[in-house]
Amino acid sequence: MNKIKNFNAMKFLKINLLILVTVLIASCGSSSPTAKNDVKKLKSYDSYAYLPNKDTIISRDFNNDAINQNIIETINANMRENGFRLDKLQPDVLIHVHPMFDEKVAVNANPVYTNYPYYRPGFYIGPYYQDVMYDNYFTIQRINGPRVSQIPYKERSIVIDFIDRRTNEILWRGSTDETIEKKRIDREVREYVDDIFKELY
Repeated sequence: MNKIKNFNAMKFLKINLLILVTVLIASCGSSSPTAKNDVKKLKSYDSYAYLPNKDTIISRDFNNDAINQNIIETINANMRENGFRLDKLQPDVLIHVHPMFDEKVAVNANPVYTNYPYYRPGFYIGPYYQDVMYDNYFTIQRINGPRVSQIPYKERSIVIDFIDRRTNEILWRGSTDETIEKKRIDREVREYVDDIFKELY
C-alpha cells in the first residue's frame, strides 16, 4: 500500500513539475523581443538623425555625392511623411545607409552584416550628411541586429538600417529585390527608397 502511495505521489510530483517547466518556457518565449516588436517600437518613435556611412561609390560610372544626396533627401521626405522630425542631438532613431553600386568584385561579395564596429572621426564623411547627422555619432561603438537578416551584397542596390539610439540595435533593415537601372538614375534611386518605405509602412 505504501509503495502504491509513494508511486502515486512521485507521479503527481513529476506531472506538476512538467507543467511548471512548460509554463515557464512558454512565458519566456512570449516575453522575448521579436521582429514585430522592433517594428512596433520603430513606429512609436518620432525623431531621427543619420549615422554617416563610410561607404563611397568607387565606380566612375556613378556620381557618389549626387546619388547619396538623392538617397538622403528621399529618406527625409519619407520620414517627414511618416511623422518623424530631424533631431541631431537626441534622436530616437539612427539611420545608416549602405549604398551598393560597385561591382561585387570591386568591393566584396559579403553580406551586409548585422554586427560591425563603428568608426571614430577621421574617415570620409560626405557633404550630404552635414545637416542631418547625429552630433555624437562617434560614440556609437557597435551596432547589433539580433533579429535582422543579413542581406547579400547586390550591385546597384541600397540597404537602410533603422537603429534604436539607446540600445544600438537595428530595429528594421530595409531593401528590395529590385536593381537600380543606370538610365534616369535619379528617378530610379528615389523610387527604390520609396519602395523600401512601402515595405515598412
